[in-house]
Amino acid sequence: MSYRWVKWSRGYRRRKLLKHQQLTSITCENSDVLRDAVASGHGVLLAPNHSAHYDSQALYVAADRLDIPLYYLTAWQVFFMSTAFECTLMQRMGAFSIDRESTDRRAFKQSIEILQGAPYPLVIFPEGDIYHTTDVVSPFREGAAAIALTAAKKADRPMVVIPCGIKFFYVDDPMEKLHAITSELEARLFLRSDPNRSLVDRIHRLAESALALKELDYLGFTRSGRLRDRVVQLTDEVLRELETRHGVEADDGSPPERVKVLRQKVIQELERDEDALPTTSEEYRRLTAEMGDLFLATQLYSYRGDYLADDPSIERLAETLDKFEEDILERDLPSVRGSRCVKIRFGDAIPVAAGERRGRGAVADLTAEMQGAVQQQIDLLNADHASAPKESSA
Repeated sequence: MSYRWVKWSRGYRRRKLLKHQQLTSITCENSDVLRDAVASGHGVLLAPNHSAHYDSQALYVAADRLDIPLYYLTAWQVFFMSTAFECTLMQRMGAFSIDRESTDRRAFKQSIEILQGAPYPLVIFPEGDIYHTTDVVSPFREGAAAIALTAAKKADRPMVVIPCGIKFFYVDDPMEKLHAITSELEARLFLRSDPNRSLVDRIHRLAESALALKELDYLGFTRSGRLRDRVVQLTDEVLRELETRHGVEADDGSPPERVKVLRQKVIQELERDEDALPTTSEEYRRLTAEMGDLFLATQLYSYRGDYLADDPSIERLAETLDKFEEDILERDLPSVRGSRCVKIRFGDAIPVAAGERRGRGAVADLTAEMQGAVQQQIDLLNADHASAPKESSA
């Protein structure tokens, strides 16, 4: 990390968010928790929800106001998709990559070293992926808690986890653009467009149609029943077939955990000597198709099926269409449909004392505590936003 680069690039980061995301304001709540932990010399693991593609940049801009640079554990794909200048900038700002498809010992070791001795916090997104369901935090992976506990065992300073909630809210009314992208999605699935129907109904019909196509593709028939139940059933059937094929014992783990194990198996086979596995071979085509099956399982997991049932807010409607735009229209990033603000809230620090957290369940217990604390921050942000005066984009 280069503090000079961090300071020099502050204006660039703010302008990028305004230009590419129409982000008009960033507000922070309870930021004294972060400021005090850093000032006290603690090792700080910052654990936010992964709400959107630009949430890491928004969090960094918020940290700029506290004059606190951040280290980021970043998926290698982010570096792969970035320009040479962006990669250099990310590294100078403290970002380093991790290969989540394998046991990345280098990234694990570097994370521990940062927590044990670096003067600034380390940011890890425990959800792992962006599921476009900000209001309902997806199950945390255990890697972040394992890193914190491992670092605490040998650290010469106190170690804390600070939960963080990040939520984007619309300032402008995006409904016209939401209906427009819905019409585009309906056309892709050969559905008639009816702008007079409610947006919730149109989105539900899109979900039903997309799921039915996948059921026909994988099962040869379509099911009836609740959308959520059908999603869970299809996800499980896709993964069980692959687990049987690769000799992986099925367990009660979450779909992302099962996908990770299977991806490691498939990638290992794909990376064998090219002479032993030519790209024209039937086995290579099968393994490539299996990677597509695993991608589908990840996609299915990201659809809750009930996200709009209780509270079809503007943000939830937009998030669901963001996901459709990526998955059905195959776009790298969803469209920007109006000015937004982002609100960030830091929760109370969670002490990580190695002597107090022992045994095989320590990682699971800390993971659950982190997830619950982040969910609490999201709930508080929603409650505060609902009671606050409406923000103007002027």
